[in-house]
Amino acid sequence: MKTNFEIIKRLYKDYTKNYLGKILLSVFLSVIVAGSTSSIAWLLDPAIKKLFIDKDQSLIFLIPAAIVFAFAAKGLSLYLAKVIMIGIGEDLKKEIQDDMAKSLIKADTAFIDNKHSGKFLSHINLDASYITMLVSTTLLNLFKDLLTLIGLLSVMFYQNWKLALISLMMVPLASLTAKSLGKRIFKVSTEAQVKAGELSTYIMEMFKNHKLIKIFQKENYEIERSSIFLYNLKEKSKKIAIVFTRASAIMEPLTGIMIAVLIFYSGKLIMNNELDINQFFSFLAAMMLAYQPVRSLATLHVGINQGLSAARRVLPIIDIDNEIKDNLNATKLNTKNCEIIFKNCNFKYNNDQNLILDNINLNFPGGKMTALVGHSGAGKSSILNLIPRFYDCTSGNISIDGQSIYSVKIKNLRNNISVVTQDTTLFDDTIKNNILYANSNASEEEIKEVAEKSFAASFINKLPNKYDTIIGENGVRLSGGEKQRLSIARAMLKKSPIILLDEATSSLDAETEDKIQQAMSILTKDKTTIVIAHRLSTILNSSKIFVIDKGKVLAEGTHQDLIKSSATYKNFYEKQLRKD
Repeated sequence: MKTNFEIIKRLYKDYTKNYLGKILLSVFLSVIVAGSTSSIAWLLDPAIKKLFIDKDQSLIFLIPAAIVFAFAAKGLSLYLAKVIMIGIGEDLKKEIQDDMAKSLIKADTAFIDNKHSGKFLSHINLDASYITMLVSTTLLNLFKDLLTLIGLLSVMFYQNWKLALISLMMVPLASLTAKSLGKRIFKVSTEAQVKAGELSTYIMEMFKNHKLIKIFQKENYEIERSSIFLYNLKEKSKKIAIVFTRASAIMEPLTGIMIAVLIFYSGKLIMNNELDINQFFSFLAAMMLAYQPVRSLATLHVGINQGLSAARRVLPIIDIDNEIKDNLNATKLNTKNCEIIFKNCNFKYNNDQNLILDNINLNFPGGKMTALVGHSGAGKSSILNLIPRFYDCTSGNISIDGQSIYSVKIKNLRNNISVVTQDTTLFDDTIKNNILYANSNASEEEIKEVAEKSFAASFINKLPNKYDTIIGENGVRLSGGEKQRLSIARAMLKKSPIILLDEATSSLDAETEDKIQQAMSILTKDKTTIVIAHRLSTILNSSKIFVIDKGKVLAEGTHQDLIKSSATYKNFYEKQLRKD
């Protein structure tokens, strides 16, 4: 785990360094804020002495004007400094979020699968904001309050060094208060960030499964669950606020005691003619003005700890070292027949699991359809996931036309593969843009051509906005059959020679089923197609069939061969026959 210094160094090097000029300008403005605040306290000395004691009429306008100018300079400088740092903070936030988004988009599938998307959302929104506050608001307050405190202390020492030394006792007391509360604040704020992530996760699940909630009549149950998540976050947020308030509760009595001691000692000095009344009021004003920066600096570590805690969660995401990446000598994949061969392949999703695929050997002939059949959990989907390198084999090799997929460029490999899954994934965008996702350079004619071939044009042309119709989150405004046809159209537009197909298990009406089958035939014609088959028509149309069970190949051959030689396949076939 990185130290706080290493994290701060990293944030400076990658982000803050680019804005050093603006930060220095903000520091300069903070010097003006500190100088004007200190001058306000100092001006009380001549104001009381010259105007109230000596009754000097020559300064009756000058001193009030100087006080107005000091307040104006403080207000304007503070405003400009905050505007600059707010701008830096928002720019930094976008940069951090960009880096996180870039890293997550490029991340291995296994990395994404191991964490709920709601927690990633919390990192992008909440944690990025905490880091932004660290390098903007907290940084500005550090310079502004520290410089202001130095300026006011200078005024205090100028007026009377003895009183100034007594008032300095406030600094270690404030430091002790900050230290005692610091660990508590850090712990509670970290817990609150975790609870916020859990709430984001729950809310995403709730929206995703809203129909399920209704059909099982779980509204009251989910209301109770949501209340628990919100309560947990509320309690942590309340604790943070209480700890912050506790700092003020401790500081106020200390300040009162300090002022009482100073008044007592100042009275002694005035009685002994060692301190003038004008000097006392100037000193007292400086000390009272110093209270705010002292309190702010005492709680500054809260923002620092929150930012550092968030950075510990964010930076590892930005620094993801993907296991699935190009080899140093990766070459371009040269496709001919697109024959795919698995040789002695073993696979498991993590080290704690048993093998999902156990010494698999498969040969998928080029330009033909091969079916994978077997019970759920047999390992069929894992076989498909290994070909585009969503995951890598634990051991063994996969080759396309004699070229290992691990020695070719991933981008080039995936460019030759189209995937159509039973769980159709669409974007909350127009129909046109969903099809274009396969090839953003495609023409209008090409879009309409694949829509016709996939039999999607028939329902698209009936929509009010046709191809410009927004289909909703994951195509919620479309039927299951319409979404499947749109997915096939997208795969057609890619024009890749290898098709990986996981047939939908859902039942469709006869007309829709026929259209989808025809679209599939067009999509897979003369292409190397590997299909996880659920329909008899697909199985019978396959030139080769592999029977997969418990991660092993039990049998292979044509339908006629397997009916005679494989009891497992015959049982599977008969079950499908009864379904159909």
